[in-house]
Amino acid sequence: MNLKKKIQQRLLSLTLFSVMLCISNFVQAKVKLPSIFSDYMVFQQKTKAVVWGKADPGKTISISTTWSSARYTSKADELGNWKILVATPSYGGPYAMTISDGDPLILMNIMIGEVWVCSGQSNMEMPLAGWGKVNNYEQEIAAAKYPDIRLLQVDHVTSNSPLNDAKVANSGWKPCNSQYVAEFSSVAYFFAREIYNKTKVPIGLIHTSWGGTIAEAWTSGATLKTMPDFVEAVHKIENSEKDKSGSSLEQQLASWQQLVLAKDTGLVAGKPAWIANSLDVSSWKVMSLPTEWEQAGMPGFDGVVWFRKNITIPQAWEGKELTINLGTIDDNDITFFDGEKIGETEGYNKPRSYTIPANKVKAGTFALVVRIFDGSGGGGIYGNKDVISLVSEGGSRFSLDGEWQYKVGLNLKDIPPTPALSTGPNRTTVLYNAMIHPFLQFPIKGAIWYQGESNADRAHQYRTLFPAMITDWRKQWGIGDFPFYFVQLANFMKVDEKPVASAWAELRDAQRGALSLPNTGMAVSIDLGDAGDIHPKNKQDVGKRLALIALAKTYGIKVPYTGPVYQSAKIESGVVKLNFTAAEGLKTSDGAELKGFAIAGSDQKFHWAKAEIKGNQIVLSSKEVPEPVAVRYAWANNPVCNLVNGVGLPASPFRTDKWADSTK
Repeated sequence: MNLKKKIQQRLLSLTLFSVMLCISNFVQAKVKLPSIFSDYMVFQQKTKAVVWGKADPGKTISISTTWSSARYTSKADELGNWKILVATPSYGGPYAMTISDGDPLILMNIMIGEVWVCSGQSNMEMPLAGWGKVNNYEQEIAAAKYPDIRLLQVDHVTSNSPLNDAKVANSGWKPCNSQYVAEFSSVAYFFAREIYNKTKVPIGLIHTSWGGTIAEAWTSGATLKTMPDFVEAVHKIENSEKDKSGSSLEQQLASWQQLVLAKDTGLVAGKPAWIANSLDVSSWKVMSLPTEWEQAGMPGFDGVVWFRKNITIPQAWEGKELTINLGTIDDNDITFFDGEKIGETEGYNKPRSYTIPANKVKAGTFALVVRIFDGSGGGGIYGNKDVISLVSEGGSRFSLDGEWQYKVGLNLKDIPPTPALSTGPNRTTVLYNAMIHPFLQFPIKGAIWYQGESNADRAHQYRTLFPAMITDWRKQWGIGDFPFYFVQLANFMKVDEKPVASAWAELRDAQRGALSLPNTGMAVSIDLGDAGDIHPKNKQDVGKRLALIALAKTYGIKVPYTGPVYQSAKIESGVVKLNFTAAEGLKTSDGAELKGFAIAGSDQKFHWAKAEIKGNQIVLSSKEVPEPVAVRYAWANNPVCNLVNGVGLPASPFRTDKWADSTK
């Protein structure tokens, strides 16, 4: 899978998702809800939760819940939009919610608890398994049995304008278990696990991050336009929303989506026409799966292909739950069995596993039909042949590899190309628009954040940008100064022999500066990094340190949550005495001499200092600096430093000077 292919797929992802939603609407003609609402979801406790969606204009919408006898009603406006405020109690569950416009839609297994947004770049995105493989990941996954922790995985989407709905994996919220946690954010999971074990309050995690991304991509255009560095870039994004005819990009995409539906010959009036068991398929061609169709007689093809395979269910399987495993599909699928939709998934690298309930399983021969949309590059059911299978309750298995019949529904060459999109997520505001904005109406408890690597070369700018982003999110959510806890960058790259300028040190200092905002907290990870890997494997301690901050500052539990925090310096006769808070039991983490401190005179040239612990103070001196004026600690990309307090939490890198940043 080459980089161009991945970029093209990301650009098409929003469009393809909307197309699949349009196709699947025929299955369920009830009120339509954004992706934040599903079975297994979590509502924030003790609040007025906003529930919103679409219905026919003028329809009366009613909501009832099993946690209250209250009944709520509203009417859809002329555009079909409706919104209702629903009071939530103290934590508990599971509950159900019924939303009806005359045709009820029931959400099951809802918990009331605390909802946390988890965002940033790759060290937040890093899954337990997959490309991450954190320490002891196999044992961690096997032990992940927390049904009261719920996971919502937001897919990667960019948008030049704010979206009202997000694209999510797994059709919505899922319980935290071995199946779903493996590809979820490890930092977010370890954070939630620590809090849940201490409080037993259900937790909902909205994981919305993207590796390699910059902070300004996660910030609203309105806020960025107040910062001179970003004004021009934001205007460029906003102006790209209009083509020469004046149509917005959203309108262009909607028109293109309708064209895809109209031209797919497997659909009639938007409904699938090729899923019946009795369909005459004598004209269909045959392909041996799994394979990419480019390797099986369809070179260079992009578009829609429908695949069919007749499945014979034996009498012994009747009334038993079945699981259909299709492995990986490139790009997106909607799957049907016996004329009914059983599932849909987006993404070329995601395994497909769909369940047929026991009461739907009958003996006989039935059609398994898979509609596949491929936007570019390779397409088809291409996974391991040992994976694709039909499995009955009890473990009986029927292989699905081998010959399938297929027919083309749409060749993308037969319609105009998708509306032009600028490429890549590293553009101002495009991730805020697509991956934050859709959730702004949904009450949350707080946010955790792990990002900064991609802004390190502009660390001085981050001193303004990062606090602006935090303030921006709080303003947009309208929940006041909700808790915002973040991870300071870990140590990385080679160790420097002498004190030198460091962009990563300046970025860490910019992060430390954001603590001036109310209700913030910083998890120090300067001892958890890896010189050769920007994605260190110890995510357990990262999540735990974030959780300690939340337990102490949000949940009111008396736990130590910070290492030594620099407060002041006193210089006398060439000696510097440093004072700290959270300094009880100052020591070195390895029992060796204290390392990582450098001092400088007025010439601004730093030299390593002799450092000693005396009670709750650090005393510094250096023969090279007889008249010190400034101190820096752990000021390097990968500093050698070892100051901790009595509970073993590390001191943050810091400086006492205000000299110019090298990244200014």
